[in-house]
Order: sequence, then C-alpha cells, then structure tokens
Amino acid sequence: MDIGDHDVWVLDLDGTLVDVEPTYVHRVFERVGDRLGRPFSDAEAETIWHGFGGSRNEQLREWGVDVDAFWETFHDVEDASARAEHTYLYDDAAVVGTIDEPVALVTHCQQYLTDPVLDRLDIRDWFDTVVCCTEETGWKPDPEPVEMALDGVGHAHGGTDGVLVGDGPHDIGAAWNAGLDGVHVERHGHERRGQCVLGDARVSSLDALPDTVGSGSD
Repeated sequence: MDIGDHDVWVLDLDGTLVDVEPTYVHRVFERVGDRLGRPFSDAEAETIWHGFGGSRNEQLREWGVDVDAFWETFHDVEDASARAEHTYLYDDAAVVGTIDEPVALVTHCQQYLTDPVLDRLDIRDWFDTVVCCTEETGWKPDPEPVEMALDGVGHAHGGTDGVLVGDGPHDIGAAWNAGLDGVHVERHGHERRGQCVLGDARVSSLDALPDTVGSGSD
C-alpha cells in the first residue's frame, strides 16, 4: 500500500496526535477509585486510559469493576479545562497540518473534552470536520462515525480512496469496516500494549506518513 496516495485522511486524536501527562491520568483514577471504593494502581490506570490489551470494558469486567458505574464516575470526575492543560501534542503530529487533501478527526473523546484540547493546542484548523463518537453514532470499530466524517468532507463512504490513522485496534477495525486503509501508529510498543496491532501499514512516527504528504496528489 502506498500510504501517500489517498484523497481523504481520517485521524484519531488521543494516543495518535495528542496524549495526556501520566500524572494527570493517575490523579483522575485515584479520584475514580475513591468514589468506587476500588483503588487503581498506576499501571491499571494507564492500561484503561490507553486501551492496552484491547477492550477497556472487557478489562474492567475482568477486574470485577462495574462498567457503567466506572464510566459514569470517570466522566463526572474529569474536568475539561484540567485535561486540556495537561494534554500535549506529539512533535511528529505537525505533519497533519501540511496535508492538502480533506482531513477528518474521529475520536472517542467526548465533545466537551475535545473542544478545549483542539483550541488550546491550536489545531482545530487542521480538520475539515470533527466527529466525537457517542452512543448514537456508535464507537470504533463501528464504521458509522467514520462514515459520518467522510460525508462531512464530501466523500461518500464506499466510493473514496481514504486512510484512517490511529493508535488502537479499534481504529484499524473502523477503517476496514468503512472501506478505508488502516495505518497503525505504535506509541508504546507491542510489549506494553499486550498485542500486536495488524494494519495495512504500521509506523512508529507520523513523520513516516509519507515525506510527500503535503503534495501526495502530484
């Protein structure tokens, strides 16, 4: 696959373009654990935050944590301003701002959390459309949010040569389910992730998405 030869790009946000300082993650899980009466170690917090090992919900169930109670508490504890202040942009993400083709963002991060991050990091103008997954849109690997994003940039799904770049297996699954190529960016290493994510291509840095990304149509 020539990852430089696409007419539309779809990007994941957390873990792909941006990440959050570990100290913030640990503090959030400490507060969640206090409310649930079930403490989380730093390793457990990072496993859920980054989705190591696959499904977050399955991992929570394996630990005996009520999934609905966890997410209700998690979202109640999180503060959008604090999260944005502790979110940083990967250095290699700057390449996304040079893409000439339409670019969409599809993220599991909720709208009230996504907006402050995009504004604080001044990257909102990188994207022609932003889709924040919900129960109504479905969650990756469900193709519906990706298809919504493609519609938002004027590319009907199923009839476009597009690519989705993300850091998790659900991103690659969403890409394939929507008829796109899937590129996996590995930020942590498969040993820490607990699995090797299969995609059409794998990169360790977005700088590898091609050197000619800004002029891929030439």
